[in-house]
Amino acid sequence: MIPIISVVGKSDVGKTTLLVKLIPELKSRGYRIATIKHDTHGFDIDRPGKDTWKHAEAGADIVAISSPSKVAFIEKVERELTLDEVASRIKGVDLIITEGYKRGNKPKIEVHRKAMGGGLLCTEEELLAVVTDEPLLVKVPLFGLDDVAGLADFIETQILKRRV
Repeated sequence: MIPIISVVGKSDVGKTTLLVKLIPELKSRGYRIATIKHDTHGFDIDRPGKDTWKHAEAGADIVAISSPSKVAFIEKVERELTLDEVASRIKGVDLIITEGYKRGNKPKIEVHRKAMGGGLLCTEEELLAVVTDEPLLVKVPLFGLDDVAGLADFIETQILKRRV
């Protein structure tokens, strides 16, 4: 089974910023990485008027678009799929990192900024680590907002090296 970790935090705290630094760091170490973005509001990746949008509007349950460099599948679902259901469709990677799924049952790395105020969203039992710009009294490792190499080392040691 491919290990999954979730990067969580309040809105606009820097989750995506962290991921766009962490992914290339892990890739440079030879890992294949998949990401899953959780969107609680619903989304639309197909532009109205385009062929794939027309296919879906005509009633297709699954629409795929393929090119020499990428492929995408858009599937209508009756209910929101669980993280495990979405992850089960991903093959050929060493690690799946989600952005979101703060209520999910996967280990979490919480991004926290002093300027956002308040405490952490997660309990210490749910957390692998915290990425923050302030000292916190927690029993999990803390990483600075720019310590991507240190966080990648931690993920390698705690998550990726467990795989046999």
